[in-house]
Order: sequence, then structure tokens, then C-alpha cells
Amino acid sequence: MKKISSLSRVALVVGSLSLFPALATAALPMQVDGQPLPSLAPMLEYTTPGVVSISVAGTHEVKQQVPDAFKFFFGQRRGQQQAQERPFRGLGSGVIIDAKNGYVVTNNHVIDQADEILVTLKDGRQIEAKKIGTDAASDIALLQIKADDLVAVKIADSDDIKVGDFAVAIGSPFGLGQTVTSGIVSALGRSGLNIENLEDFIQTDAAINSGNSGGALVNLRGELIGINTAILGPSGGNVGIGFAIPSNMMQNLTNQIIEFGEVRRGVLGITGNSINPELAKAMDLATNQGGFVSQVSPDSAAEEAGIKAGDIIIAVNGKKVKSFNALRGKIGSIGAGKKVKITLLRDGDEKTVTVKLQSAPDSQVAAANLHPMLEGAELSNNESNQGVDVNNLASNSPAASTGLKKGDVIAGVNRQRVRNIAELRSALEGVEGVVALNVIRGNSELYLMIR
Repeated sequence: MKKISSLSRVALVVGSLSLFPALATAALPMQVDGQPLPSLAPMLEYTTPGVVSISVAGTHEVKQQVPDAFKFFFGQRRGQQQAQERPFRGLGSGVIIDAKNGYVVTNNHVIDQADEILVTLKDGRQIEAKKIGTDAASDIALLQIKADDLVAVKIADSDDIKVGDFAVAIGSPFGLGQTVTSGIVSALGRSGLNIENLEDFIQTDAAINSGNSGGALVNLRGELIGINTAILGPSGGNVGIGFAIPSNMMQNLTNQIIEFGEVRRGVLGITGNSINPELAKAMDLATNQGGFVSQVSPDSAAEEAGIKAGDIIIAVNGKKVKSFNALRGKIGSIGAGKKVKITLLRDGDEKTVTVKLQSAPDSQVAAANLHPMLEGAELSNNESNQGVDVNNLASNSPAASTGLKKGDVIAGVNRQRVRNIAELRSALEGVEGVVALNVIRGNSELYLMIR
């Protein structure tokens, strides 16, 4: 669960239902005698099997202040805190987005530091989940389960939703199991709330509570438009203000995790501020919304595209941005190397430039998620798409004990060629016993055995 300022960490759900034209063209039937009443039940019947409950267990470090009178016995100086490992358990929700591969998306804060992740399906089956990857900046996590007859929730284009569209929230509040609530989309592009590092939220008044985190926000067609992440509620309960991560943002991030084993965040290379009435008046600007560019970094993607200080970015790929924070949220979920169209105002004139996003400097895959014996290795995709580069190794780590060295390229598993991290994950998945890694080291080729 997440919270804003003094608000308790809670889950939320948001949904938009602007994709239901019949509501705008015909009145809903209200007859009773033998005539069907309007109901969400038919849609929920095929949608709810794709929403799961998640329970986690693990340990986390708790810093405990030791009274001054006892600091001598603990060997602590004044102001120091003692750290203790304490067990914890938690509950949340998740959404199946790929039935064939068993991919489940949830919030990072639901499974953060968890040693055990258990997914419960609507039919009662309980399955241990594997963590594929996470992105703390956007609060997205991708899990994988192995089971037959899974049902995925179809993903909608969240850029198509509008304020006033109906929204249906599905999740497991307070561990009660599946619960459905409805409302509308109250606002779009919410940012600057200090909930996440990257924010571009859908706001909804659909009732959500603790345990809804990671659940589904769907439209009237049962299509996923958002992932629950936080609520605004002074007492920790629902007051009709909740926030969800848009489905497009979620899909951009999970696609990167699936393809690369990591989020390869794209960056523009600019700094700036949100446009407000005061700035607009001072700078004699033609708009009161957008992202004002105060500085462009040398050799950045923005500089190469011709963006200049003083420009006002008003849209990304044709979708309006209201603030600099919203701009960060949209760009931050698009992968490095992707091309985006940036619409900007310069001296009152509107123009569109194409930008090829560069890589953020801190992008690294969690190698332990691929195989326990790769823990301690920093991996990335080979630039020529001919394998997986070993960029660094932690000393005395499991990866170092296998014989891997910095500069190696993992090119195959058990004689099966791998071109990138996604293929390496697939090749290692489900393999038992000894695994032979085909490694290219300089001009030579060798096999390293891991178990």
C-alpha cells in the first residue's frame, strides 16, 4: 500500500470506461418484469479470473533506537541505531497479463523484500510465484506463475480514457478475496504527489482499500486501464480519491522487463519546471500547461533532436502533458532507444521533433532472478545482439564462483544459443541439474558448469 504525506499506505484502483459508446447513444433498460436490468455481472464473469490475490512473507531490517542508558552495553555512540531483522507478512493483488507465459503484474511495494510470494487464483488454486523483475521508480513488479487454464485480462489503451468514464476496481481489500467496486475516472495525468519517482496517475473515486494494491482497474468492457497503487485518505481508508498506474505505462515497463530482464529507462537529457500562471506571465508564454525546458544537457537525446532551453513541451506522441512531472512519467516509462515525437512551443510557434531516447546510467538486470548461481553478476544485452555481457562481478559471489569473469559474453545454455537476456531467462527456466553456460572470452570459447 502507498500513502501521501500523512496518509496511510493503501492500495487503489482506478478504471475508465470511455470505450462504451452504447452508453452515449441509448438509455439503459430499467424494466423489471422479465426484462434484464443493467448489470456488470456478465463482464466480471470473464474478467475476474484474471485478477489474483498475492500473499508475501520475508524479513526486513528495522532500526531501533537504543536508550542512552544502555548504549554502553551495545557499544553504540549517541544517536546510533541498532538494526534488527524482523519477519513480515503482507497481502496485495495482481493481474494476469499473459496467460500463456503466466505473467502477473503487481506493485513493487507489494512484493518488495519478500522471500516467498504466493498467488491465489479465483478458483482457489495457490501457486508459488517467481519474481521476474521490478521497477521501484514506477512501483511496477512482474511475476511469473506456472499453471494450466490461466485467464489474462485484455489490456486497453489508457491514452483513450477520459475524465467521466466509468471505472471498475477489482482486488482483494483486507485479504477478503475478490471484491468489485465501481466509480468514474476523476482526473488524468496526476503527478507531483510524491508517491512514486515517476508519476502519471489516473485518479478515480472507485472504492479501494488496503490490499487492493496491484489490482485491476478496468473499463466496462473488462479491459485493463490501470494498476492500483495508492489512495489519499487521512485515516488510511477510502475517501474517494485513489490513483492507478495507466496500463500503457505498465505495459511499456513490463515489456522491457520481459525483453531485457530489466527496465532500460529512456532519458531526454533536460531539466525544467512545470508551467504555472506565474511563470507563464513572467515569460510571456502562450500556454499555462506543459513542461518548461530550462536546460538541455550536452550530447543528450534532446540536444540531438534540436530541443532548446526555453522550449515548452506540450505533448508526447500526440498526447498532451500538463506538467514537467507528467512529462518525466511518460518519458521514464518508454525504453531506451525508442523514438518519440515531442510537440513543443518555441516563440509562440508549435513544432514537432523526433527524439531517440538515450539510456539511463543506472540500468542493470537483477541476475539472481535468472538463476541463483548468477547472483552477484551485472549483466546487460550485448550491443550486437550476440549474447549477454558480464559487466561486473561481486567478489565471493555465487556468479564469481562459477568461473565467470568481467568481460565474458554468455552466448548459450546447453548448446542452445542465446542472443539477449530474455532468451537467457527462457533457456534457464525449468532446467534442473547441471547447466552448461557457453561463454565467449576474448578470442576463445568455453563452457562453465552451474548447478
